Amino acid sequence: MADTMSPIDSSKAISLLAPGCAYHADGDEILEWLTPDIPQPSEEDIQAKMDELEAEYEANQYQRDRRSEYPSVKDQLDYIYHNGIAKWKSDMVKPVKDAHPKP
Repeated sequence: MADTMSPIDSSKAISLLAPGCAYHADGDEILEWLTPDIPQPSEEDIQAKMDELEAEYEANQYQRDRRSEYPSVKDQLDYIYHNGIAKWKSDMVKPVKDAHPKP
């Protein structure tokens, strides 16, 4: 089951570009910068950071796909107990990794 909603928005980009900043915003538009000792990032810098975060998010789709297909930790531990680590790797881990390879 693929995750199609990206969690990337301007607030995440701003917090990475200007850690500890405070501001008022309406959607993606900054209305008032409240932290004069921290430089306000430009719209271009914010968009560039959002693009970078979006690319990283997309590149890691395989991780989200794998996560949804692995059995629960409880089931995996039970399988290891009854069948051993080698069998767990070949029967539970490898099929998921093969179905969703790392790019």
